[in-house]
Amino acid sequence: MFTNFDFDVIRRSLAYLFLDGMTFTLMLTGLSAVGGLVFGTLIALMRLSDFRVLGRIAGLYVDLIRSLPLVLVIFWFYFLVPYIAQWLTGSSRPVPVGAFTSSLVTFIMFEAAYFSEIMRAGIQSIAKGQPAAAQALGLTYGQTMRYVVLPQAFRNMLPVLLTQTIVLFQDTSLVYVVSITDFLGAASKVAERDGRLVEMYLFAAMVYFVISCFASFGVRRLQARIAIVR
Repeated sequence: MFTNFDFDVIRRSLAYLFLDGMTFTLMLTGLSAVGGLVFGTLIALMRLSDFRVLGRIAGLYVDLIRSLPLVLVIFWFYFLVPYIAQWLTGSSRPVPVGAFTSSLVTFIMFEAAYFSEIMRAGIQSIAKGQPAAAQALGLTYGQTMRYVVLPQAFRNMLPVLLTQTIVLFQDTSLVYVVSITDFLGAASKVAERDGRLVEMYLFAAMVYFVISCFASFGVRRLQARIAIVR
């Protein structure tokens, strides 16, 4: 099977694959994770709010996003949003959004929906006596959330948040469909250029597998350490 396997094509492409492709993949993963966590926390607070309208709006958003294929939303944002922006602004031509902006906004939207459920579970895991005690000491609702509830919820949910980030790292390979040079996109370009599809796609799969395995191992170690501290 590996008689005609060309290892040299992998060696020649390492700089391009990692300096261009993997750098972009990690950047997109980091930005999407941070943005998703920020907006996801806000959505979680909306769902737990005493204002039912906010809770229903947040719930509908989460249910809608989690019911759509991610690749479909990437396509939708990339191809349709320029025309929607043209209609809203009255421009004579579609407003360019760009592949990177489309992908980043799409991933933030998706991760916000998933992170919101994780954070909501974390907030609900905090004993009700702690917010009550904070309010008894004179802290406002915002101060209670900022200084008492959210730090503990974030710590409790940190392993789950990191696990979701690993899933996000794998999902970023979908930007290949809008011709962005992420790690998979770089591997695909080398494969088509040199006619070595088996070598490049197998190598790309191995890299994703190794990184995800090491990251998952780190999350398990972190989870065990947190459990010991408790």
